[in-house]
Amino acid sequence: MTSNAETGRPSGKRGVGSVGQPSSLWLRLLLLSAAAAVAATAVTCVIAAFINGGQGALSAAFGAVLVMLFFGISLLIGHFVGRNNPSGAVGLFVATYFIKVVGFAVVLFVLGAPEWLHDRWFLIGAVVTVVFWQAAEIYGFSKARLQIYNDPAEQKGGPDVPA
Repeated sequence: MTSNAETGRPSGKRGVGSVGQPSSLWLRLLLLSAAAAVAATAVTCVIAAFINGGQGALSAAFGAVLVMLFFGISLLIGHFVGRNNPSGAVGLFVATYFIKVVGFAVVLFVLGAPEWLHDRWFLIGAVVTVVFWQAAEIYGFSKARLQIYNDPAEQKGGPDVPA
């Protein structure tokens, strides 16, 4: 089979699927998302410290850390379970999500809010972290090179030529 399509720009040095060097998509996403969230949290904490002092900055950081922990657990599960059982990873994601929501809710209700917690900055820190984490994850997924189709089998007699 032939094609009259013109060649496009050459692809990058990264391989597709199992052809390139083995690296974990989940760990790359974790690193990228965490870096974006930490940068956004740092800016938020500086603003909070300027407006409400150390209490505001600490509250924003606490909200951000909880969000990063919540999302980081999912990416780590994807890394450890996804490489051995990719189809089972989705089911484990759902189960873990339920456990995380219930677990975090129980911890927050049992422990309650600490005295030093500034409600507004806790919420702002959490929301800013969610937005930047999710944006980085979407960007990371958009740049991922995933092999969709199997590599073609080698042909012994040369290319098929229609008669």
